[in-house]
Amino acid sequence: MPNTPLTVVRSKSGLRDAIANIHYSGQRVGFVPTMGALHNGHLSLIDLARTKSDFVAASIFVNPTQFAPGEDFETYPRDEDADLEKLASAGCNLVYLPTVEDMYPTGSLTDVRVPGPSDLLDGVYRPHFFYGVTTVVARLFIHVRPDVAVFGEKDFQQLQIIRQMTRDLGFEIEIVGGPTQRDPDGLAQSSRNRYLSDDQRRIAGALQAALVRAAARIEAGTALSTALAEARAFLRTAGFDKVDYISAVDATTLRDLPETRSEWPDITRLLGAAWIGKTRLIDNIPLTGA
Repeated sequence: MPNTPLTVVRSKSGLRDAIANIHYSGQRVGFVPTMGALHNGHLSLIDLARTKSDFVAASIFVNPTQFAPGEDFETYPRDEDADLEKLASAGCNLVYLPTVEDMYPTGSLTDVRVPGPSDLLDGVYRPHFFYGVTTVVARLFIHVRPDVAVFGEKDFQQLQIIRQMTRDLGFEIEIVGGPTQRDPDGLAQSSRNRYLSDDQRRIAGALQAALVRAAARIEAGTALSTALAEARAFLRTAGFDKVDYISAVDATTLRDLPETRSEWPDITRLLGAAWIGKTRLIDNIPLTGA
């Protein structure tokens, strides 16, 4: 695909004018929010948004409210020039690069929270995280006014929480999940993968392998608690330094599945989070045929 002319907008007022013209022309607006440091996973979401809309907007904003003190806000990878080139090559029409003041005006007090699902899984280990995500995504929705927004299934908990928020607040926005993009060894593509050393990178693919093995064991009849314990042990043996969780959950509510299979919902998911050195990796896969 030849490079698409990419409009770069750096203010809320400039965005308002650009999007108003698109809506006035009757075009359907697709939106892909990002924090930059783009990779093929992000670009696949742009591709998906193009199939769902006439005009694709992305945003790049490293959101301070989803980082706790001591996390990697200051060192989070940033490469604006490369990101803009990738977006143009992927057929994105507009990119919004708001300032912190645009997103959080002086004196701003309002947060958007989805209690319950935000407090499970990753929310146990990063209790601030999803409250920052839903607050910034709600504000981006108000700024961009998309008809459809695309988020990666790699961040499955985030996707489900945003779906809940969108329903609860009455945003007339279709939320679409994009399939996880993986490297050949199965590692889910992520901006933070660039933190891994060569030795750590050789270990990292074991996270997906642990989930796939656990799913196969569960589907073959192994007790849920046994299969999950085996997956945690597998990661430690593979060289991961710490396992935050390997969990089997109701894909809608994100609550842990009971041991009794007859009580399971129709759609279930396996999710995991684990550390290699100072890098925390997350992943998930469907749990089917159980």
